[in-house]
Amino acid sequence: MREERIGNQRLILGDCLEVMPTLGRVDAVVTDPPYGIGVDRSMAANSGTQYGKAAAAKGHYKAQGWDDRPIGEEHVNAITGAANHQIIFGGNYFALPPARCWLVWDKENGSNEFADCELAWTNLDKPVRLLRWMWNGMLRKGQEARHGHPTQKPVALMEWCLGFLPDAKTILDPFMGSGTTLVACQKLGRHGIGIEIDPDYFEIACKRVEEASRQPDLFIAPTPKSIQEGFDL
Repeated sequence: MREERIGNQRLILGDCLEVMPTLGRVDAVVTDPPYGIGVDRSMAANSGTQYGKAAAAKGHYKAQGWDDRPIGEEHVNAITGAANHQIIFGGNYFALPPARCWLVWDKENGSNEFADCELAWTNLDKPVRLLRWMWNGMLRKGQEARHGHPTQKPVALMEWCLGFLPDAKTILDPFMGSGTTLVACQKLGRHGIGIEIDPDYFEIACKRVEEASRQPDLFIAPTPKSIQEGFDL
C-alpha cells in the first residue's frame, strides 16, 4: 500500500475494497470500472473501440486480464454506499436501479464498426445529457495525449461530469486508472481521492496529477505543494 498527496488530490495504491472502508463517506463517486468485456484481449490484435469502451491502440497498454469480468456486487455496493451521488461509466453493464439521468458521451467516431457512444449511469434527478467530444484513435479533440491506459477518458469529459455535481467538494474514483478523474478535480479546484491497484497506472496517474498541479487555473486558488507519505492499512 502506498499513498501520495499531490495538490488537492490523494492517490492510493491498493485494492479499492480494502481501502474504501478506511475513507468514510465522500460527496460523490465518479468512476469508470471494468465492464468485463475483455478489452485488453479483444484489442490485442485490433485498435479502436469495441462494445462501447474506448480503447488504446495496440501496444499502448499491457494486456493482463484486468477486464476479464465486470466488477462484482461487492464493488457496486461499496461504490453506491460511499456517497450520496454516483456517476458510473458502463453502468448499463451492472445491476443498478433504473436511472433518469444518463450521461452520454458521443465520441464522433463517424461511420465504422466501433461504438458511437459510452453511457454513464447516475442517480441524479436530471434529464439525460449528451457531450460530443471526438475520441477516435489518433483523431481526438484538442489532441490530448494518451497515457497508457486502454480505456482512458478525455479530461474534458470528466470535467463535464463533475459539472453535474456542483456541491460535491470531495470526489472518489475507486478505479483511478491513469488518473483522469483526479486531473479534472485538480483543474477544477476539487478534492479528489483515487484508488488504483496497478502500480504502473498509479505512477502514470501521479505524474499527470503533478503536471496538473503545476498548471493551476488562474481563477482557482493555488493548491498546496505535493508531499509523499507512507500508507499502511
